[in-house]
Amino acid sequence: MTRWSVGIEAAGDRVLEVEEIIGLADAVAPMQGIASGVGDTRYGAQIVVEAASREAALEQGRADFAAAVARAGLPEWPVVRAEAVSEAEDAAPEGEPVPDGDGPG
Repeated sequence: MTRWSVGIEAAGDRVLEVEEIIGLADAVAPMQGIASGVGDTRYGAQIVVEAASREAALEQGRADFAAAVARAGLPEWPVVRAEAVSEAEDAAPEGEPVPDGDGPG
């Protein structure tokens, strides 16, 4: 299994309050997560998941994000960005091949 940093953003139709994003931050904290979106019409999180592939990491990340959004009481807005970066990709110097062979995508 590989550790992945999964970033997800959802966009909606109103500006988010500080308390709402604090709730999301609390909900993603157990996933080594951080949240964003104060004063914006988007909210997002960067969380860590373990998965065998990028696709599995994105699937797990979306599920974990949806659960965190529900716990935080945020509106269920459409996801507008989702990306996953493996630890190996993050650690490799720019332009260098990734040691585990799992390149960007």
